[in-house]
Amino acid sequence: MSRVAFDSSTTVVDVGVTPDQTLPESNFFEALYPYPHNVTATSIEDASNIEVSFPGVRFVRTTGVRLPFADKSFDVAVSFAVIEHVGDRDRQRAFLNELARIARTVFVTTPDRTFPVELHTFLPLIHWLPQRLHQRLLGMLGLHFWSKTDNLNLLSARDVRALARDTAMTQNLDRFRLLGLSSNLLLRLSP
Repeated sequence: MSRVAFDSSTTVVDVGVTPDQTLPESNFFEALYPYPHNVTATSIEDASNIEVSFPGVRFVRTTGVRLPFADKSFDVAVSFAVIEHVGDRDRQRAFLNELARIARTVFVTTPDRTFPVELHTFLPLIHWLPQRLHQRLLGMLGLHFWSKTDNLNLLSARDVRALARDTAMTQNLDRFRLLGLSSNLLLRLSP
């Protein structure tokens, strides 16, 4: 909220909401945003329960490829910890470009690959290995879901900046720190 002058007319699309309401951080944006009637939530999963949990929020199920919204139809697009789950770098780049197409300002968060503990598996250091070796080790540990690029493709600040170059928008990258180390990245794209 501190990075954009939100008001009661600001339209927001939240790309990548979850149907899981059991975790306190699930769909935290919808829980905290003071103008739910201006929020459209999207997911490749059926998260239509979000309309019941957060009255005023509209849910639109998407395919994940092209979002069913007109160019610049939202003031702001937010996507929290989704980009690392959309596939290879080309698909991540296409995801960012799609967010930039539908909104005037874009905010994307992702865990920082340089943090010593990988925040999906909570395993230390092995995610610093080359991706193929990291994935092979995850498979050997029985973490088959996380061992696939389509499900987990971690990004560093350098990776995020490189992906954002193609959006033709101004980029700003902030880091959130835990114990002094960069744990999460926040990319802001604006005109």
